[in-house]
Amino acid sequence: MLNFLPAKLIGFISLFLYTINTIFWLIPILIFSLFKALIPLSFSQKIFSYLLDLMASNWVALNTLNQKIFTKMNIEITGLEELNKKDWYLVLANHQSWVDIVVLQRALHGEMPFLKFFLKKELIYVPILGLAWWALDFPFMKRYSQSFLRKNPHLKGKDLATTRKACAKFKHKPVSVMSFIEGTRFTQAKHDKQKSPFDHLLKPKAGGIAFVLDAMGEHLTTIVDVTIHYPDGIPTFVDFLKGRIKKVNVEVHTTEISKDLKGDYFNDRTYKIAFQKWLTQFWHEKDARLKKMMKNSTKSIIN
Repeated sequence: MLNFLPAKLIGFISLFLYTINTIFWLIPILIFSLFKALIPLSFSQKIFSYLLDLMASNWVALNTLNQKIFTKMNIEITGLEELNKKDWYLVLANHQSWVDIVVLQRALHGEMPFLKFFLKKELIYVPILGLAWWALDFPFMKRYSQSFLRKNPHLKGKDLATTRKACAKFKHKPVSVMSFIEGTRFTQAKHDKQKSPFDHLLKPKAGGIAFVLDAMGEHLTTIVDVTIHYPDGIPTFVDFLKGRIKKVNVEVHTTEISKDLKGDYFNDRTYKIAFQKWLTQFWHEKDARLKKMMKNSTKSIIN
């Protein structure tokens, strides 16, 4: 470790290495993305998807190496024994900082299929990155608002069908898809404005996660509930770059996705009420877990 260096120098070197690593892998990812787009054969698509996931996985591995060299950030985690690389997962986590993404990638890397994030359909048109996200099989979600559907009733159900079609590729390929269902990072100001019934969490957004379960229900088998706690306070990304984060606590719990968790959230009132009740209880349990983690916990360290 080179954490004896001044924090500003560590931050500069770390950012430089993250940038170089990203560019190094982004170039071949974009090249193979073009091949994947231009050769729409089923066999070649599978090969390209495998190679692209391998490249993205190596990107995460080198980022982790960068962290180990320049910082003392230890991730203490329990529950990894519940995971494997051959299952289909929906990963749900509390959201406090942009550092959460780095923590999730490092903690879960190699323990489950490569972590992918749900993205809005419009993001596929972002220059360069949109192509890379598509090639890496990030699931794009198309959502129409209720007001839009009232004006265009002929499009009812079209958004769900579009998302299902986009997720069809996961039928034969294990996947881990990630969602921060609070919708934004936790701050005390947001918590107070929401009048959140949870001590350490914002209100979860039931509609989005119900839509995901409906669209990908046949491809997902398990919910991976990840709870992240920073003992020294919620960090910024600059804190991360400068090596100021010494310890992160993570707990992983799995829940089977039963049939009663799948349904038409926007048209079936009975299911909607039942799902909201389930999610509220799920989030209260996470809130209690986070409160306990703030006091004391024993975990294995990822070196």
